[in-house]
Amino acid sequence: MKKIVYISILLCLLTGLKAQIAISKSNVTNTSVSLEFGENENKGIILPYVTDKSGITENGTIIYDATDFKLKYLKDTNIWFDLTVDTTGSAGLDIQGNDKEEFPGAKICISPSAGGTDTTKGILVLADDDKAMILPRVASPHLNIINPDAGMMVYDTVKRQLAVYNGKVWTFWKP
Repeated sequence: MKKIVYISILLCLLTGLKAQIAISKSNVTNTSVSLEFGENENKGIILPYVTDKSGITENGTIIYDATDFKLKYLKDTNIWFDLTVDTTGSAGLDIQGNDKEEFPGAKICISPSAGGTDTTKGILVLADDDKAMILPRVASPHLNIINPDAGMMVYDTVKRQLAVYNGKVWTFWKP
């Protein structure tokens, strides 16, 4: 985990945080995107495990709530919306372990401002006001991601839905 944090910090320092970022692909293919992931990797984003969400105040924040094993986003001040629905979730909290104590101020900020100096609290902050993030795209993640971890989130390209994993089951969201 330490190596990932060091590499991420180095990457951000080298890029100046003004560029769009592509992960598992050679370049960003959508001009309205800050962060884009490669397709058909059968991998997803693992959200931070949070045991105390009382200090989180930014609407739109997405977490894996380790107190009740659910993926949630902050819809409005102190109103958390449950993306998991299912109540059988579980997780070994050691997956994200003690590294957060070693780097309490660790943060990656992708920002249009020089140096990425956005003050929003978070581990990964996309501070563009005119760009978004494209989730990792996986065909039938419930079949193709062999060992998902609790807090995983992807876009299912077959069902054309958001898919979240709570440690036991996948939940699918379609607008």
